[in-house]
Amino acid sequence: MTYYSISELLSALIVACFCSMIADAMRANFTLDNDIHSSFIQRRLKSQERREMQREILSILGLPHRPRPLVHERQTAAPMFMLDLYNAILEDRDQRSGYLYSYEPVNTTPAPASQQDSRFLNDADMVMSFVNLVESDQDLRLYHQHRREFRFDLSRIPPGETVTAAEFRIYKDFVHERYENETFRVSLYQVLQQKPKRELYLLDSRMVWAAEEGWLVFDLTVTSNHWLINPGQNLGLQLSVETAHGESLNPKRAGLVGRSGPQNKQAFVVAFLKASGVHFRGVRSTPGNKQRGHNRSKNPKTGSASSQVALKMAETAEGASVDPKQGCKKHELYVSFRDLGWQDWIIAPEGYAAYYCEGECVFPLNSYMNATNHAIVQTLVHFINPETVPKPCCAPTQLHGISVLYFDDSSNVILKKYRNMVVRACGCH
Repeated sequence: MTYYSISELLSALIVACFCSMIADAMRANFTLDNDIHSSFIQRRLKSQERREMQREILSILGLPHRPRPLVHERQTAAPMFMLDLYNAILEDRDQRSGYLYSYEPVNTTPAPASQQDSRFLNDADMVMSFVNLVESDQDLRLYHQHRREFRFDLSRIPPGETVTAAEFRIYKDFVHERYENETFRVSLYQVLQQKPKRELYLLDSRMVWAAEEGWLVFDLTVTSNHWLINPGQNLGLQLSVETAHGESLNPKRAGLVGRSGPQNKQAFVVAFLKASGVHFRGVRSTPGNKQRGHNRSKNPKTGSASSQVALKMAETAEGASVDPKQGCKKHELYVSFRDLGWQDWIIAPEGYAAYYCEGECVFPLNSYMNATNHAIVQTLVHFINPETVPKPCCAPTQLHGISVLYFDDSSNVILKKYRNMVVRACGCH
């Protein structure tokens, strides 16, 4: 191990500051910042490159394979609602970053995402929507039936995720029939047992006007967690409607949209999830130079290490220091999901603007290089003994996350947040 005295490092630091001031003055005619230097050449990926890129991005997204949804219709209620949540994340991020962002809900039906949904969204790291699995519409097949059944497969929720909030959402249209001036009681039950006798548990009920129009939202948080722990007890939900006089009424007559209704008004469940534990992807390490000197670097013929580094730094400042264009900066890197052939399952965004850091971190470490104090000291020691201590590296100093909206294999829509995915600024470390 190589040791240097405090006096040597302080002397070198004083010289470094002085030389850095000279170098900055020499560059006074340059406008330097951490803007993007575009060096990424747009070209069509080769087959092997595409496969490697697909494999790496799927690994980062935590997906074992590329989803292949059976149905990827984006104009149905669940994808449109989830797209509104996705846009709400963009709006919040851009407002915190100081950007102006005009957000208009994608869903044309009234109030697709409430303020409460936004609060749920802030606490969640994943949101999933589930479509109704009941094949036939009982209100069409048996018009006299006064109930409607729903089944939602929550088994797609990844292990380790906890449901922090869940909602059952069903759309109610305006009633034009003789009931238009009346009120209805809409009740939602959890099915506890099918045979030999059906057992139900009342989850919630509410009074609605016949003339009312919009999404009815029922809290399903406790039930969803129960189904998650005991999937065999997921026997579905049952919805019934009564008039103000207690008479059973077909849900269709009360304006509740069934499977035969418009696609953008189909019932669905949305679950807000949060991981119970944090899992990090393994970091690849590369073997470095493990050889380290054990003697202090001092040459009696040329004087102390501090005088050597001072002379060396002065010569560097007088000469041509690193070109600002070659210094540590953020560079453009964009991956198009369409180029990867993923446009059938990724709803948004259209691509991933990752950026990357590259450039020299050599003396003098000027302000535009965003160097840490450690990098400055490492630079000084590198000048004293370059074979023992490497130069600092150009690396991200600020990162922010992205959100990805996509279909899974069961055509459920998933909105997932991924942290530390986009480079915002670079610096010397």
